[in-house]
This record gives sequence, structure tokens and C-alpha cells, in this order.
Amino acid sequence: MASGKEIRGKIKSVENTKKITKAMEMVAASKMRKAQDRMHAARPYSDKIRNIAANLSQANPEYTHPFLVKSDASKTVGFIIVTTDKGLCGGMNTNSLRVVTTKLRELEAEGKKVEAVAIGNKGLGFLNRIGARVVSHAVQIGDTPHLDKLIGPVKVMLDAYQDGKLDAVYIVYTKFINTMKQEPMMEQLLPLATEKLKADEDSLAWDYIYEPDAQTVIDELLVRYVEALIFQAVAENLASEQSARMVAMKSASDNAGSVISELKLVYNKTRQAAITKELSEIVAGAAAV
Repeated sequence: MASGKEIRGKIKSVENTKKITKAMEMVAASKMRKAQDRMHAARPYSDKIRNIAANLSQANPEYTHPFLVKSDASKTVGFIIVTTDKGLCGGMNTNSLRVVTTKLRELEAEGKKVEAVAIGNKGLGFLNRIGARVVSHAVQIGDTPHLDKLIGPVKVMLDAYQDGKLDAVYIVYTKFINTMKQEPMMEQLLPLATEKLKADEDSLAWDYIYEPDAQTVIDELLVRYVEALIFQAVAENLASEQSARMVAMKSASDNAGSVISELKLVYNKTRQAAITKELSEIVAGAAAV
């Protein structure tokens, strides 16, 4: 059995760990509210630009943007993988990367190659470990994502699809459901899903005046639409990260409290056994005299 001094040292160590996890839980809770507000603020913009893109695509059937055309010529598929820069957020990244692994095995069985863009350190490390071809990456995004920092790495993938080098582009991220639940998502980014570009049936038909011309406007707008989808995915992932980290740190703090209680119980038993032994030795010595 460990001595009382060793057990006291363990108790002190676990108490220090509990202080750290409690502080991280409070920090994550503070950041979570800001991340959720940012995510909710981005949703109306995404919905509105989707409606405009839908109306434009229906108003000009004679012109088809490359993002709407499906191609199977290149046998190469692109992935945009959104993960966190830091760990300690439970199984959030693991769940997302498990979805990626399953999809990669399916594509490998079909004889297709994969190119990837990593947003976040965890995804970049995963892609390097499995030997995937990483064409670009964006790390150290921070708590406030900026589109100008994301647009460069993502544009590499968009240009490759527009040039016919990719058959499809998928985006993988963690969708925020609520504080206790985050769901890994894999969505087809390109070619743009037709059902997502359908205008609302109740909305009125729109007619636009284009300046300088319809093709230029549609080209620019669909690029902005894809960028909005990517920004929304990053915002959802950040909100999920802070929620998952808060829950994980709360669980760690609760577990540390349980360990401290068990160690104190062991320490009290050890101290009681030592006292009993000393008393027995005193009694035995007195009896011998």
C-alpha cells in the first residue's frame, strides 16, 4: 500500500489538474456563446444567396456554369476537411475523420484518386499520416474566422474543379445541433446539388437586369455562394468545437473530483491503519514489560 505522503502528493496533483480543466471549461463556455452568435448570423446570408443563385440559374437556362456540370473524366475527387486547430474537445475530430476514412475507402475501391484541402491542424496531421495529397491548407484560424484567410486555399480546389481536374468536391465538418450534440457532416460542394438551388415554390419569379452581362454576374455569384457555404461550415465547426470542449472539460473536472474522493478515502484508511499499528505496538510493548 502506498504511504500517506505519496497519496497526499497524488491528491494535490489531481486537484491542480481539476483547477486547469475547470478554467478551460469556463473559457470554452465564454467562447461558445460568441461562436454560436457568429454561426447564427451567417445563416441568413447563406440562405439569401442560395435563393438568389436559384433564381438566377432558372432565369438563364441557356448558360450553365461549370459548378453545375457533373464530370466523370478525371477520376479524382477533392475534399475540404474542416477540423480544429487544438484538441481537448472530446471525439469531435475523431468522428469527422472517421467519416472521411469511410469515404476514402469507397473511392479507393472505385479506383479514384483524392486531393484534399485541410482547414485546421488536426485534419492536416491526419491527411499527412495517411499519405493523402494535400494541395493547400489553412491553420491557426483562431476564434474568429475570416473569409480572406480561407479563400486562398479553397480557391485552389475551386479552380481545379472548374478546369475539369476534379469530378466532385466534398466538404466535411461538424454541424452544431445544440450544446450537447454535434453531428459530423459530409456534403457535396461541387457540382452544386440541384435540390439546394431550387427556388422556393411560394416565392415569386424574379427577373434581373444584368450589368455588364448575365454570364459575368452568375459566375461571380456562384463563386460567392460556394465561399459562403465554406464559411458557414467553418463557423458551424467552431461553435461545435467550443461546445464539445466545454462538455469534455466538465466531464474531466467531474472525473477529477471522483478521483480525489477515492484518493482521500484511501488516504484515510492508510492513516487509520498506521495509527492502529502504532497503538498495537505500544500495547504489545507495555504487555512485554
